[in-house]
Amino acid sequence: MENGAARTAPAVIVAIDGPSGTGKSSTSKAVAAQLGLSYLDTGAQYRAITWWMVNNGIDITDPSAVAAVVGKPEIVSGTDPSAPTITVDGTDVSGPIRTQEVTSRVSAVSAVPEVRARITELQRSLAEAAQTGIVVEGRDIGTTVLPDADLKIFLTASPEARAARRSGELKGADLHATREALIKRDAADSSRTTSPLAKADDAVEVDTTELTLQQVIECVVTLVEEKRAAK
Repeated sequence: MENGAARTAPAVIVAIDGPSGTGKSSTSKAVAAQLGLSYLDTGAQYRAITWWMVNNGIDITDPSAVAAVVGKPEIVSGTDPSAPTITVDGTDVSGPIRTQEVTSRVSAVSAVPEVRARITELQRSLAEAAQTGIVVEGRDIGTTVLPDADLKIFLTASPEARAARRSGELKGADLHATREALIKRDAADSSRTTSPLAKADDAVEVDTTELTLQQVIECVVTLVEEKRAAK
């Protein structure tokens, strides 16, 4: 029943932004799956290009060195919410891009304007190709990548809640260290010159601190369904 409804429903583009640890990925994937939409994790794309830079011995503290090779890796994102994939030059990197080595460097690589231009172009082409619509999650989707998205959502949560969720994901992580790392990364991503982490003026803010994942998913599904009905 739901798939039939999704096929006849107008395509809807949903931008979900917010810092890490707000439930962004889990929410985006579940909403896309429930509503028959494609799904794109833009953070994975930045992690993928960071992984490639680290693997190829590029000095990521030198923006010009990073910019010089930004066109080299071929990054392909699969947009099936039930099994999202990401490959670099044909290699599956879904595991390697989640390592601490990549996590600690992704903000520096992401801040390079040429990197953002390349990845933004990739993201826009994937959004345009999504026939039933797409849920795109990241940090600058509603503001920079897809400013004309049908629905923009900005997820927030307290640093404590986010650190607890993150350390639950990162086995054996120290809660205090995780919280400090999150705050540091937010500061880096919010203060960068090129398309910083920011809430779009027309975004709906959802504070997930006191909500279960299921409640967040239900809230977002309702918002998307209302937007789709109004199209």
